[in-house]
Amino acid sequence: MADDAELGPGGFERAMALLCERDGCREIRVVGGANDLGADVLAVTPEGLRLVIQCKQYGEDHKVGSQDLQRFGGTCFAIHGADIAAVVTTSTFTEPAVEYAEQSGIRCLDHDMLCAWEAGTGPAPWQAGG
Repeated sequence: MADDAELGPGGFERAMALLCERDGCREIRVVGGANDLGADVLAVTPEGLRLVIQCKQYGEDHKVGSQDLQRFGGTCFAIHGADIAAVVTTSTFTEPAVEYAEQSGIRCLDHDMLCAWEAGTGPAPWQAGG
């Protein structure tokens, strides 16, 4: 994979879609853009669950905050019908963001977890521990 930080936003979303495809997802769509309502990648997991991913391509000094998670949380289940909702970032998450995600059932993959998923040594967002 190319360095995620060097991809444009659309390239990062396509890279996440390719990872989903590599790991057995189907019906994968990249839908990111101005009117995506928080969903950047939609897919069906190998187990048949609807996966909704929001991609946050941030620098290491720009953490994903609770407002990002709250906006996504407001649409991922109700609008997009997620069985599994995940936010994937090239950065990290603030503590309030992690707390919100845990309370709402949103999975968070930070830079290190993303690198492990890409390398095949860590779980995908829909797998246990993801």
